[in-house]
Parts: sequence; C-alpha cells; structure tokens
Amino acid sequence: MDASLEKIADPTLAEMGKNLKEAMKMLEDSQRRTEEENGKKLISGDIPGPLQGSGQDMVSILQLVQNLMHGDEDEEPQSPRIQNIGEQGHMALLGHSLGAYISTLDKEKLRKLTTRILSDTTLWLCRIFRYENGCAYFHEEEREGLAKICRLAIHSRYEDFVVDGFNVLYNKKPVIYLSAAARPGLGQYLCNQLGLPFPCLCRVPCNTMFGSQHQMDVAFLEKMIKDDIERGRLPLLLVANAGTAAVGHTDKIGRLKELCEQYGIWLHVEGVNLATLALGYVSSSVLAATKCDSMTMTPGPWLGLPAVPAVTLYKHDDPALTLVAGLTSNKPADKLRALPLWLSLQYLGLDGIVERIKHACQLSQRLQESLKKVNYIKILVEDELSSPVVVFRFFQELPDSDPVFKAVPVPTMTPSAVGRERHSCDALNRWLGEQLKQLVPASGLTVMDLEAEGTCVRFSPLMTAAVLGTRGEDVDQLVACIESKLPVLSSTLQLREEFKQEVEATAGLLYVDDPNWPGIGVVRYEHANDDKSSLKSDPEGEKIHAGLLKKLNELESDLTFKIGPEYKSMKSCLYVGMASEDMDVAELVETIAATAREIEENSRLLENMTEVVRKGIQEAQVELQKANEERLLEEGVLRQIPVVGSVLNWFSPVQALQKGRTFNLTAGSLESTEPIYVYKAQGAGVTPPPTPSGSRTKQRLPGQKPFKRSLRGSDALSETSSASHIEDLEKVERLSGGPEQITLEASSTEGHPGAPSPQHASRSEAFQKGAPHPEDDHPQMGKPGSRDLRLTQPVNSHL
Repeated sequence: MDASLEKIADPTLAEMGKNLKEAMKMLEDSQRRTEEENGKKLISGDIPGPLQGSGQDMVSILQLVQNLMHGDEDEEPQSPRIQNIGEQGHMALLGHSLGAYISTLDKEKLRKLTTRILSDTTLWLCRIFRYENGCAYFHEEEREGLAKICRLAIHSRYEDFVVDGFNVLYNKKPVIYLSAAARPGLGQYLCNQLGLPFPCLCRVPCNTMFGSQHQMDVAFLEKMIKDDIERGRLPLLLVANAGTAAVGHTDKIGRLKELCEQYGIWLHVEGVNLATLALGYVSSSVLAATKCDSMTMTPGPWLGLPAVPAVTLYKHDDPALTLVAGLTSNKPADKLRALPLWLSLQYLGLDGIVERIKHACQLSQRLQESLKKVNYIKILVEDELSSPVVVFRFFQELPDSDPVFKAVPVPTMTPSAVGRERHSCDALNRWLGEQLKQLVPASGLTVMDLEAEGTCVRFSPLMTAAVLGTRGEDVDQLVACIESKLPVLSSTLQLREEFKQEVEATAGLLYVDDPNWPGIGVVRYEHANDDKSSLKSDPEGEKIHAGLLKKLNELESDLTFKIGPEYKSMKSCLYVGMASEDMDVAELVETIAATAREIEENSRLLENMTEVVRKGIQEAQVELQKANEERLLEEGVLRQIPVVGSVLNWFSPVQALQKGRTFNLTAGSLESTEPIYVYKAQGAGVTPPPTPSGSRTKQRLPGQKPFKRSLRGSDALSETSSASHIEDLEKVERLSGGPEQITLEASSTEGHPGAPSPQHASRSEAFQKGAPHPEDDHPQMGKPGSRDLRLTQPVNSHL
C-alpha cells in the first residue's frame, strides 16, 4: 500500500492515506499492549484535564483515543472488543476523511465531483439490486428514508399541501398502514417526524388461519382500506416487509402491489431479504419488491462496512416534489454522504459484493439443514429457501401429558397452566441462547421474545457474518453445541415435576413456582419463626439460606445453586440449576431439608446459649444456697463452731453426700451432680437430639459425585443383598419364638421387696438408660444389705 501511495500526485491525498493507515494500525494493535504500558495511561483518559496551550501531536491524541476506547477493559472483561474491519473498512473510513478534504475545493469542482459520486453510486446500487430507473437517498438514520418517502407521498396526493398545510390533512386524514410484525417504534417515529396524530397509523394484523403468522393478512388489509375510504380518509402509504425484523418472513409483496395500484397507495418495502436481489436466484416473493415505489436497504451490515449510510431507492418523476420532500438537495455536503459507499463498492467490486451476500445465505442454509436433523429443535422460518434468517427454539413434549412449549394453547389446559408452561419454555430457550452466545461468539446469535412463540434464538448472518467473520466451521460448532445442551434441557424439563412433588412431600420445604428460572426448581426453607403471610424480607431466612448455599457448594456436585428473593416477594429462596438425567432428586431434596434444619438448630442454639447459661447459673446458685441451708439444719448449730464441731465430728461422723449442680447445654436443663459422686459416672439425663440426616443417605462409589443415581448393576446388587438380609432376620425371629423381651427385677434381702430405696431406683434408672454401673465388676450377691439385680429373659434352646 505504501508503494501505491507514492504514485498519488496529490500530496494531501497521499498523506491522508498514510496517516489513516498508521492511525488504524495503532488503534487495532492497542489490545496487545503490555502491562507496563497499561500503567502509563493518561490521566485525561479518566478525568478531563485542562486544555494544553501548546497543543499535542497526532500520536499523543491517538494514544488518548486508544485509552478512551480500551480503558475499561480491565474493569469489564466481558465487554465486546472492536472488530478488525479489514481493508474494505479502511476504505469506508477514508471516505469520511476525503469528504472533509473535498469540501475545501472550489464550487465548480465540488459540484462536478459530488454529482459524479452520487450518480455512480445510485446507478451501481440500482443495477446490483435490480431496481431500474431509480433514484437514491443516502441517510444516516435507517428510518429517515421512510419519513422522507412519507413526505413525498403527502405532497403527491395533496396538491394544496404546500399552500394550505395541515388544513388539507384535517379535512381528509391520511392513513399509513404498518404490519403488526414491523419493527417496534417505527409508527411512533413516523408520526413524530411528520407531525401526524397516532390515529393516522393503522396496524394490519398478520395471518391467523393460513400462511405464516408473521405475514400481513392481505384480505383483512383490503377490508380496512375500504372502511377508511367510506369514513372519508385517504389511504396514503403501505409499509411491507421483505424479511421482518424478528424472524425474516416476507410479505406477499406481489399481491400487495396489486392492491396498492388499485387504491392508489404508495408501497414501500424494507427488510434484510432485499440483499438477496443481488444473487442469481431470487425467490418470487422477494423479486416482486423490484416493482414497488420505494425500498430501504442497509448495505453496511450486509457487506461489513463501518460508518456507511443506509440507502432508500425510489421512483418519482417530479424533481420539484422530491426537493420539497427532502429526498434531493443542492448542498454538496449532503451529496458527499455517498462517498464512503462509493469507495467501498469500487474496492469490493461486483463479485466481492455478491460473494459476501451469497456466503451469508449459505451459512443460514447450512444451519437450517443441520437443525432439521436435531431432535427437539423447531425452526420457525417457513420459507426456508429464500430467507437468510434462521430462528429456532427448544421444543419437547413430555410423555403422558399435554404438549408443552406450543404457541397455540391446548384446550385441556387452564390459562394459568398455559402461561406457566410458556414462561418455562422461555426460560429454557433464554438459557440455551445465552450459552450458545458464549460458546460460539462468532455466530452473532441474538435472543429475542416473540409475541406468539415466546423466546427464540435468531441467526442472521447477513447482519453479522461480514463483521464477525463467520465461517462454515462456526456453524458446525454451533450445531455441536446445541446437541450437547439438549440432554441437559430435556432432563431438566422431565425432573421439574419430580422435584416439585418431592419438595411438597418434605416437611419444612416450600416449593416456589418461578417459571422464569431455567433450572429444575426453586425451594424455600420455612423456619420456625417464618411468617408465611408476610411478603417482606426475612433476615433469619436469609441467614439460613446463605448457610445452606455454602454447605451445598462444598459438596462439589454438578448442580449450580444460587440464592435470591422470590419473584413475588422479598423472601430468600434457593434456586437449583440445570440437572442431568442421572440426578437423584429424592436425595437432593432430602439433603436440602436436612442441611437447612441442622443450620437452623445450630443457629438457634448459638443465639439462645447466652440467655440459657445465665439463667442456669442463677438457678444453680439458688439451689446450692438452699442445699447449704438444709445441711446446716441437719448437722445442727454446734457442728458449726470450730472446736466443738471437730470434737462432735470425731465422736459421731456425718455421712454427707457431695451435692452440686451440672448444666446440660444440649438439653438446657439443670441436673444434680449426686450420681457423679455416688456411681463414679454421670447419668445420661436428656439424650441429645440426633443430627438430622436423610433416610435415603447412601454410600457413594469412588469418584461418584453427590446427588447421582448409582449404576443399574450396583443398585440390583444392593437390593439383592438387602432382601437376603431381611429374610435371614425373619428366619431367626421364627426360630426364637418372637423378639427378645428384657426385664429388670430388683429384690432386697432386707426391707420390703415392693418398696425399693431411692438409691436402688436411681441405679435401676441408670441401668435402663445404659449408664455405666460402678459395682458391676464386683457384685455383692446374697449379702445382707446388698441389692440383687437379675436379668430375666425367655430361654431359647435353639440359640
């Protein structure tokens, strides 16, 4: 390119091309800066500084632009980077620089040059897209061309509009017809630009019985036109689609053209399918657009050209009206809008233009053919041969149930059930679209919401392939990613109902119906202090769910968990993500319930520990004081005198037990320490509650992750061994004549046998509760004053 620049006689043009090349190289290489250069960013990249009096050179200014463009990439790593626009993009950018330079020429040279640029570009576009004898209007805003066409139609149909203005429109209101599938906001934009009230807009519904649901209903349109004429209105303009903004469907343009000619209506066509007019084979529905009164095209995205204006081609014989409507201008600056496109078309050539459009269409056809072989994927575009847009969605019917994910409601389903299934479908397809966008960024996928079908994924290579450089390998990778995600989608859909049933059957858990969540479900743990009628946030519940999330993530399962407020209230919930088909839902739900219950009990124990201990200490002090007073009464006053008490204790020792108090933290009760000193072991007291655990807890195989079903062979082996073990127990029970019966009897060699002493009762109770007996190793059987414990049970001769 440097050698070519040397051949240019005009030094300004040569310097401009050289500077553009250096500037683009610096900006494109900015992503490969080193960390040392990152630390030397200009302060003015973040905080505007004072304007320097001496000025700066071009390199410093470009460095500032570079910092402004890429300065936030460290903070936002997911932000999209600038694409490499290539040589054809450099030509488009050069056009803007040349436009500023050309505007400095003298008027005569400027007039000749701008006229040549405008006429050449118009002629090339009309020939490429088969629009004979047309004129071109270049505009930055894509909708601006249609607004100018509406002004031209008003001036053509209302002859006195220039003189009387809107009084003419008031006597006979114009009507602009738009399809219900038109891009959002188009009608409001036209009314704002034209100064017309919204009743001048008329939305034509799409087909409901026959044909595509995104095509304009021609019969209903004709009925609306007749009704407007009878009411004294003037049908002015009809906007048809050659590829709707959503799914790329093409209206019946041939039939619409006949209807417009019959009633004198201006027909305007727009849409991405107009690009196919440059190909050798064009479908009849799109080819009919060449007979319309005007059309708007966007060659910039089609050809991957940045900063290239949109083009509106139109046919009209009155130059005065086009000038009044703003479609033509005598200003050279307006004519220079075509300069970037003029340069880019020459750089690409006719073969390059056709090749880019053909490549995009082949990508869409390749994806369509591949998706036809994939189960559970529904393609929405019906006219598959002509449309370069592919719109698909996940679709599956569950066995023994009503079809789900259908656009038409099933009569057997209630409206609420249909809405719930619709939202569930949207959530799964939204998750699929986001996953595919991350895995194959070169595909340029978009996730969109359609009124009838719901959430879908759109592949429109005509608008993205030239910029992103999409290739056939990217389409194959996209199909492979779709196939890899389908098992997870299918299993999640099938496990949703099982998860709901398990949660509803588990105490303490509440199933939350959140159809916008793409996982298997949402659950909330209801703690003891949970106010079910309140919709406000619950701090205690949030604390429990936060601990539950931490515990579940520590298990390192394949599931993803997150917590957040319920979509109908502010209460915290646990969201369970997508699941595979070998997921053990019962174990999952039971683990959630047991873990949440354990967290709640531990939390309550810690919260109440301080108060319980304080009250226990106070109660122990009171009881110990009472015990001291009772000891004083039993021993007498004389024993408290130092000298006299020692003499009395020597002659008549006092057999007193050590009486203290012990506090059971688990049970929260105060107990006596007497058993510790009497039996040399502490009594059992209140047995602490067992740690909650699922009854379905099972032993996992080495390498098996939590919440996974075991293999069929191991399950069968486990069931066989369990059954044989139960049979052995039943056989032993039949041989022994029934279950064992253990009874505890106590007799005394003195006193009445029916009235055991308190000491004997305490020992009996300790034995029943399993406490260790200090005298079991040396029993005093048959001796006077000793206790005789006998264990009697039925004698089994077989054992």
